[in-house]
Amino acid sequence: MPEIISFINDALYSYVLIIILVLGGVFFTFRTRFAQFRLFKEQIKSVKEKPNKNGVSSFQALMVSTASRVGTGNIIGVSTAICMGGFGSVFWMWIIAIIGAASALIESTLAQIYKRRGPDGSFGGPAYYIETALKCRPLAIAFSVLLIITYGFGFNMLASYNLQSTFSAYGFYNPDYTPWIIGFVVAALVCYCLFGGGKRIAKTTEILVPLIGVAYVLIAVIIVLINATSLPDIFVRIFSEAFDFKAIFGGFSGSAVMYGIKRGLFSNEAGVGSAPNASAAAEVDHPVKQGLVQVLSVFIDTVLICSATAFMCMSSGVEPSEALSGAAYIQAALSETLGDFGPLFITVSMMLFAFTTLLGNLFYVDKCWGHIAGREPSKNFKQIYYIIASLIIFVGAGLSADFLWNVADITMGLMTLINMPVIIILSKYAVAAIKDYEIQRKQGKNPVFYAKNINLPHDVDYWK
Repeated sequence: MPEIISFINDALYSYVLIIILVLGGVFFTFRTRFAQFRLFKEQIKSVKEKPNKNGVSSFQALMVSTASRVGTGNIIGVSTAICMGGFGSVFWMWIIAIIGAASALIESTLAQIYKRRGPDGSFGGPAYYIETALKCRPLAIAFSVLLIITYGFGFNMLASYNLQSTFSAYGFYNPDYTPWIIGFVVAALVCYCLFGGGKRIAKTTEILVPLIGVAYVLIAVIIVLINATSLPDIFVRIFSEAFDFKAIFGGFSGSAVMYGIKRGLFSNEAGVGSAPNASAAAEVDHPVKQGLVQVLSVFIDTVLICSATAFMCMSSGVEPSEALSGAAYIQAALSETLGDFGPLFITVSMMLFAFTTLLGNLFYVDKCWGHIAGREPSKNFKQIYYIIASLIIFVGAGLSADFLWNVADITMGLMTLINMPVIIILSKYAVAAIKDYEIQRKQGKNPVFYAKNINLPHDVDYWK
């Protein structure tokens, strides 16, 4: 079974998903007339949007989605990409972020258009626009189940394992009991946030994510400035290796192009269908405002955080190699520049990134339980689930989750195979909403959306 799972995983992530996500992103980029660039100022304005009373703000929704996107993959994944694909992989990581941002704009705009009204505010996501617009509840339920398996089980067990493993380099670490102690503490903290509901999760990520992100980028800037003389050579290597076509076509699966694309696509999750669950929770006057906010989330994840990791590594003078692939490369790189503080900084960063990932993932899962039930789950059901989710985090800390990681990779791939064709089919409504938004902006108005403005043929809870 592990061999079968591994084979399916390799096929999905080496060919199928790469093709569908890249082609979909290019399609949306042209369909929206490069909105990810044209509307950059609007992205900043949208983040500042104030929510209705007791609602989730655009900024909080941005932080929840960024919390899930930004994880240990931004550190370990980027390090691996450079070691295996070379400096050129960074260039392709940037390109795919630019393309993926258009997919994020479309899916999050659709999530806002088709969101539902609940007792604690709005909610929604791919399951809801699949059911409402395509009238296919079985497919919508299948998506919800896949998301719960992916984010509630596989990814959270892995995040918990990665979090505790960052302490393994220290003398006090004992593999027999330290993982379980750390797992218990993390599970208890997550459980506390869960019992406070979605708003407590949003509030926690609103504080933690900017704090971690700013600190991480600042340290990266300091390291790059210390090694500033190496920057010209770094950029030469990035572009020369990115366009080394002989190396690329000699072994595409191990090339800079493939590693860069994979790192970008599967770090920012644009098109996967996860972030729209956070987008739908935001209280805004126009769906496009939240779509634009999610464009920023993609840029924060890939262009900012992933690039910070890349430049910390590349400017250190430590040459990447297959033997150093993963945590070893970035730890060696930071030790070279910052001494003993380097590994400590990476430990703290990975710990906080993993914790916010756990919260962001469970925010998504919470919304999917509601979809499967057809209503807001009872308080007793939620409490039981929160305890189970916390136990999963506790168990994950002490187990090597390679098999579950591969299974979660496949279920996330299946989520993407459902979501991307759906948002391509429904993109005409998102594009119409973008045009409506731009027309109102040109008229000097604060854009307000009504379903009749785009002749939306489906019955929705909002925008009447």
